[in-house]
Amino acid sequence: MRVLIQRVIEAHVKVQDEIVGEIEKGLLLFLGIHKEDHEESISYFVEKVTSLRIFEDEEGKMNRSVQDVGGELLVVSQFTLYGDCKGGRRPSFVEAMPSSLALPLYESFIKKCQEVMGEEKVKTGSFGAQMAVHLINDGPATFLIP
Repeated sequence: MRVLIQRVIEAHVKVQDEIVGEIEKGLLLFLGIHKEDHEESISYFVEKVTSLRIFEDEEGKMNRSVQDVGGELLVVSQFTLYGDCKGGRRPSFVEAMPSSLALPLYESFIKKCQEVMGEEKVKTGSFGAQMAVHLINDGPATFLIP
């Protein structure tokens, strides 16, 4: 599993010109699921994402988590995080889990985020859809949890 984190002032996801998920201050999470990932991996990633201290405190130091600042999460499936660009000119996606197997893990990740953050604080894209992601990166601050 890989999670690419963008600390955002605001973000939303559109599918066919309709906003399907939208947050204000918080984290935009691009979630990639590896072909060998399993349910047990999810708790680690959810705990890491929700407790990672990447928001500034009064002294300007990254010392607060998304929970500490009352932020939100926007979770977007992103199989291309497992795109291998080493050979040739076309990425290989053989390391990404097939979508039919990845969907239950994606849904479980969201459910666990909701358990930690509260259901109203977690929004999503549309799994497997062609999405347009709009964001204003805060910082910019971008982190990868491999």
